[in-house]
Amino acid sequence: MQDTDTDLFLGSGTGPAWLKLEYANRHGLIAGATGTGKTVTVQVLCEAFARAGVPTFVADVKGDLAGLAAAGTPHPKIDERINAMGIEGYGQRPYPVCFWDLFGEDGHQIRASVSDMGPLILSRMLRLNETQEGVLNIAFALADDEGLPLLDFDDLRALLIHVGNHAEDFSLRYGHVASASVGAIQRALLTLQQQGGKQFIGEPALDLRDLMRLNAQGQGIINLLAAHTLIQNPRLYASFLLWLMSELFEELPEAGDLNRPKLVFFFDEAHLLFRDAPRALIERIEQVARLIRSKGVGLYFITQNPGDVPGSILGQLGNRMQHALRAYTPADAKFLRAAAGSFRPNAAFDTETVLTELGIGEALVSTLEEKGVPGVVQRCLIRPPETRMGPISEDEREDGIEASSLGAKYDQAIDRESAAELLQARMAQEINRHEEVDADEVPRRASRRISGSSRRSKRVQKTRTSRRQTTAEAATKALVRSLSSSLGRELGKSLGRGLFGSRRRR
Repeated sequence: MQDTDTDLFLGSGTGPAWLKLEYANRHGLIAGATGTGKTVTVQVLCEAFARAGVPTFVADVKGDLAGLAAAGTPHPKIDERINAMGIEGYGQRPYPVCFWDLFGEDGHQIRASVSDMGPLILSRMLRLNETQEGVLNIAFALADDEGLPLLDFDDLRALLIHVGNHAEDFSLRYGHVASASVGAIQRALLTLQQQGGKQFIGEPALDLRDLMRLNAQGQGIINLLAAHTLIQNPRLYASFLLWLMSELFEELPEAGDLNRPKLVFFFDEAHLLFRDAPRALIERIEQVARLIRSKGVGLYFITQNPGDVPGSILGQLGNRMQHALRAYTPADAKFLRAAAGSFRPNAAFDTETVLTELGIGEALVSTLEEKGVPGVVQRCLIRPPETRMGPISEDEREDGIEASSLGAKYDQAIDRESAAELLQARMAQEINRHEEVDADEVPRRASRRISGSSRRSKRVQKTRTSRRQTTAEAATKALVRSLSSSLGRELGKSLGRGLFGSRRRR
């Protein structure tokens, strides 16, 4: 057995298990209890897609998937499985891997601007309530209307201060702005920064084309996100993956029916995507999952239990690899029955019983066949990977990072003029202009004090004090008018935003 031009060989048992490349963008599920072999299945899939010239993106939560960059080690049990399956052309070898890291330590730095993230995903990262999310939406709307680039947290902080200081003026245009909500958002931003979010937010932003590359031999490059540190902040981890999925959906053009995907995206610890997610967010994920396949992207969710994925999304996952499940409680038994019932039955065995008997490296496999029909479930031994089953050394990782051509593009941060600087400059201009007005009035006021009576002098002094307050107020209102009149200027027209509120790049 070996891969063909149209099918990937996954394993064999009661029959061979194949994944048709033309249906690989119909999404998939890799599930099973801890220690049953999910990571090796992901590793085998990444290798198979790479051989077929399909790039992949996968989060390496435990560090084991980094072994994709190194050749495997011969072992008698591996040889035994190869011979039993009749695998042809097998050999221990490394595969092309590009290392990424949100923190820039174990791979090329991945960044996104605040505007790229959008208010919906950022609100989830910050754990904002509905009222606070509304204020954040107002801030984004103001930035879009006034052409104020939100690139990093400094820009967002400056904009929130501006919105808070002029809440009364902006409330007439966008809705009520509560100062308490502004303060809550600022505190949440501080917390996120302390948890490492600041490294992720900024420029240069990730170019999606760099995730869809082939090497010189035509193999798809495996994009590996170092997530062993990131996973310690589950909210940031899930929000990042959600953002990346939304970027792929918004930016990639329609591709129609392809003979293979442009990119396959693996969501490890998929339950984190849906934990505490509002219904509106789940509906948008469902919509993206339904439509993104037409752009040539396959989504594969990796989790312990199929019940971790909402039913509306689970129903769209046509290619399934289910490792062993355990039924220690009535709730476990319920999930077990549901998982067994999701497969097309095989007359050779009872699916529910087999799910509890599967050994390490075994899985129930059902993939889409001709015309997209789910295949009969097969009990399979997953083929052994050709790469190392386990982590690589720091030196091996560093060599891989240095060999990449993307370091010069992403490893150095860029800090260009954006909202914070523009707001500061506008305020300075308004203050300077009104200080000049005050300076012109000083001689006239002095003349009136000298020539007038004592009573007149007191009245002039009172007028001067009142006049100074009015000038300060006028400066504030003039700044608001200046911002309003700049609608559609500075950096162009209002930015278009997609399903998740992320900015559509132009």
